[in-house]
Amino acid sequence: MNGRRAAAGFVVAVLGSQAGHLLAYQVRFAGAAQVVQSSGPHSYFPALAKTLLGFGGMGLLACLFMVGLARVLAGRRQPAAETPSLLSLLAALFTLQLALFLGQELLEARLAGIANGSGFDLVLWGTIGQLPAAAAGAVALRWLFARVGPSVACVIAALTSAVQPALPAPVLVITRRLASAPAFVSDWPLPSLTRRGPPSSFLLRTQS
Repeated sequence: MNGRRAAAGFVVAVLGSQAGHLLAYQVRFAGAAQVVQSSGPHSYFPALAKTLLGFGGMGLLACLFMVGLARVLAGRRQPAAETPSLLSLLAALFTLQLALFLGQELLEARLAGIANGSGFDLVLWGTIGQLPAAAAGAVALRWLFARVGPSVACVIAALTSAVQPALPAPVLVITRRLASAPAFVSDWPLPSLTRRGPPSSFLLRTQS
């Protein structure tokens, strides 16, 4: 997995951990979940969850736009790229999301100065919330790797080729060669400029 895919996986894991956090508290506290999550050491959580999920929705719309734009520019659907297996993505996301959830809970308890719950309870509720979120994130991440990556490459290639200046088309110039002036004059006979005298018979008659 290259750096871009690893970064995308981390972003999806962070978003999924907050979605799993919401799900775990909803299952654990039922109707009181919203009150628990917006009071005490969890008072920051509603604003954080809304912000992150909002960015996640915007990212999803941007990915859908890129896939559609690439299909319009290329005139066909882009071939899917090779992706890791769904099970490997699920395992990676679940591990990372559970670690984020446990770290978040422990940090909240320490900052609030309250006792932490048992490790078994934290892992249990974390698993209940994070496993479904990780499964949804693995499906989304696999689609992201398979479709969005080739679509972005197609759009970049299309924009790059459009920016390159086109070479000017060759122009055929036809010229007519004019004849030189001396050759032109020599082709036309000029009249003689010498003055002709009277005939010789006329001169003899005059002398006699």
